[in-house]
Amino acid sequence: MREPNLIVDKSMTFAVRIVNLYKYLNDRHAEYVMSKQLLRCGTSIGANVKEATRAQSKADFNTKMHIAMKEAVETEYWLELLEKTNYLTQAQAESMLTDCVELIKILIAITKTVKSNS
Repeated sequence: MREPNLIVDKSMTFAVRIVNLYKYLNDRHAEYVMSKQLLRCGTSIGANVKEATRAQSKADFNTKMHIAMKEAVETEYWLELLEKTNYLTQAQAESMLTDCVELIKILIAITKTVKSNS
């Protein structure tokens, strides 16, 4: 049984929400371009976090977490754009953005901690 890991768990939960949002955008709005970008970066956050848990070094760990943070910032962009183009309601966007910003803050804290411990 694995130990609980806040960032792994939150990024996985967020990825599931992103997949469901991708399906919604495709099914309800026939939106395929922006939703595909959102799917790629939104699920990449958790993939990079998971890879970081098996990093070969501190530098490798830090690199993966930085990539996850960049993917989270890109995800934030696509969510904002989807709201501004009326594919998402304000409530839908805010719900996703709240989780996205929380991930960004956690990833920033992790990367700062790693840097200060180096």
